[in-house]
Amino acid sequence: MHGSALPSAASAVSGWLLVALCATSGTYCLLRARRAGGAARGAAVGEALMGLGMAAMAAPSGTGPWGPGILLGVFCAAAAHALWLLRGGLGVGRGHHAHHAVGSLAMAYMAYLGLSAGAGHAHGQRAGLPLVTGALLVYFAGYVLLGGTRLAAAGGTPPVPVGPAPDAPGELIRACRLTMGIGMLAMLLSM
Repeated sequence: MHGSALPSAASAVSGWLLVALCATSGTYCLLRARRAGGAARGAAVGEALMGLGMAAMAAPSGTGPWGPGILLGVFCAAAAHALWLLRGGLGVGRGHHAHHAVGSLAMAYMAYLGLSAGAGHAHGQRAGLPLVTGALLVYFAGYVLLGGTRLAAAGGTPPVPVGPAPDAPGELIRACRLTMGIGMLAMLLSM
């Protein structure tokens, strides 16, 4: 996952901090899915998959039984599922599915780049297409800025859930989503 210019110790620490951040968000979403029902459960499971998948992808190379090929398959399946849920168009609650489709495709893109780096391309560094990487960076930077603004604005008001998860505090759900957006932005910046 990491191809940064940071010294290896600093890169390892930042990588493990990103793993912890994403794994915590993914675990919280799994717990939320357990309590939720219907559409809220589906949204929480999708967020859990994204958070735990991001944690697996952010782990330093050689850690764990997964590799870029397995992650590529998982995220292509997640993207196909999100696109399937969008087949009725962008109505109420469908923006969340569109975001999951973009996130899953971004993770599949990074996993694909990990496969090509493992095959010896670009001397082990993952070099993506600048236009695709730039578009994803703009999308997730906007997502993080908007999410942070919404979270800050909700500080003094009663919790209002965003998306289909009415049984969890709105600020906590927003913070979880913001955390995953920050994680995605960090992974894209390290490419």
